[in-house]
Amino acid sequence: MVALFLSLVLAHLVGDFLLQPNAWVKDKKKKKIKSKFLFYHIGLHFLLLLLTTQFNSDYLLGILFVALSHFGIDCAKLYFEKKKTEKLWFFTDQLLHLTVIAIVVYCYFPYQILISNLYSQQNLALITALVLVTYVSAIVLKVLLSRWSDQLIKTDDTNNAGKYIGILERLFIFFFVLMNFWEGIGFLLAAKSIFRFGDLKESKDVRLTEYILIGTLLSFGLGILCAMLYKVFVV
Repeated sequence: MVALFLSLVLAHLVGDFLLQPNAWVKDKKKKKIKSKFLFYHIGLHFLLLLLTTQFNSDYLLGILFVALSHFGIDCAKLYFEKKKTEKLWFFTDQLLHLTVIAIVVYCYFPYQILISNLYSQQNLALITALVLVTYVSAIVLKVLLSRWSDQLIKTDDTNNAGKYIGILERLFIFFFVLMNFWEGIGFLLAAKSIFRFGDLKESKDVRLTEYILIGTLLSFGLGILCAMLYKVFVV
């Protein structure tokens, strides 16, 4: 089962990312179903599926289903995707392809997904910790740092880049702690310090320096705290 799943996923990844030139993508978006590259793309996928499954005739029907569904999903994306929904359609497209692969694998090797396992203590603790370390921590930091941010940030027109950088760094810290890879936190802190050095060097406002340092230390502290609490609940 796992071998078949990996074979189909490998064919999909190679066909959709490694062997799909930008010229093909642009032509498909422009001409849609009339684009010859759409059919080249599906034909390439079909060939890759045959290669990764070692031309096993037992899987031929499943391979045909994956290839034809890929064509249908790509056509839907080409006709319904708009400039504002490109990101949404990208992830939806990939999720649909992987869902089809999972269905095909199930047809050959029926497997069971126990929903009850999702409610185990370990899974509930992990989900809770991830919510805490990402969005809850971001709101907590915003409240704690409001004294500085209200004075330093002159406009509300931001792209939330700082928020997502903080979320990513706390996720890294969380998993570093779980792996007992404490050195990774040091590397992450050093890397962030290097990138922030220019801001601190050029700024003559001590408050900006305080804001960055306090925000960094609080963010790292919350990441470590969430990881330690998770370890307490799963031990």
